[in-house]
Amino acid sequence: MATALITGASNGIGLELAKVHASKGDNLVLVARSKSKLDELKSELETKFKIKVHTIGKDLSAANSAQEVYDETQQNGIQVDYLINNAGFGEFGMFTETDWAKEAQMISLNINTLTHFCKLYLKGMVARQSGKIMNVASTAAFQSGPTMAVYYATKAYVLSFSEAIDNEVRDKGVTVTALCPGATESGFQAAAAMEESALIKGKKLPTSQEVAEYGYKAMMKGKTVAIHGTMNWILANSVRFLPRSVVVKTTRKIQDKAH
Repeated sequence: MATALITGASNGIGLELAKVHASKGDNLVLVARSKSKLDELKSELETKFKIKVHTIGKDLSAANSAQEVYDETQQNGIQVDYLINNAGFGEFGMFTETDWAKEAQMISLNINTLTHFCKLYLKGMVARQSGKIMNVASTAAFQSGPTMAVYYATKAYVLSFSEAIDNEVRDKGVTVTALCPGATESGFQAAAAMEESALIKGKKLPTSQEVAEYGYKAMMKGKTVAIHGTMNWILANSVRFLPRSVVVKTTRKIQDKAH
């Protein structure tokens, strides 16, 4: 029986990924800030799917948090077969006006912790010649993002990093998938204070469940880059054929507050 470690598992895509893996009979290690929410989910999934769920309440933007989670799984004799780096958040607004403390946390979570988790768990996977990693990037990874400058940059890192390490470990029986959803119906927009963005306002967005199911299939197939939604795929790939200045201006127009 395989075990999946999922970060940011208390809501949104992470919560739905937990449900998908549980339905396939995988044991789970769920990590998020709210241990009480995770424990509710643990009770639900263990009862419904007869699996084992280990919960860890942890602020993953804190330095050394990935090491602490890794140490806890090691001490409990848990072998992680699937690592899903889903935890992340954004900040909406002009860079000169946004909160640096929040952006520093974002960089720490979206980049540092994700990278450290991969460093810690990949070695065991390579030694066993078995395992899969899914790093949740975004369609934001394919271009610069005025009004969400730092967030877009962190997701570009996630995409680039995931493609590189996938190339390094693929011949060793391990795959790394960068899941790139577009705007999704989850708690992300409220957390980033971007409900008034033209990208979101009045739009019918795909659900977290749809994205999670797509991501699970892509990871199990070993896809390196998985872009959810046909239109998202077209837009993400079209930016390669346009001048960068045009892409940045267009992104700004899409992101700006709806009038």
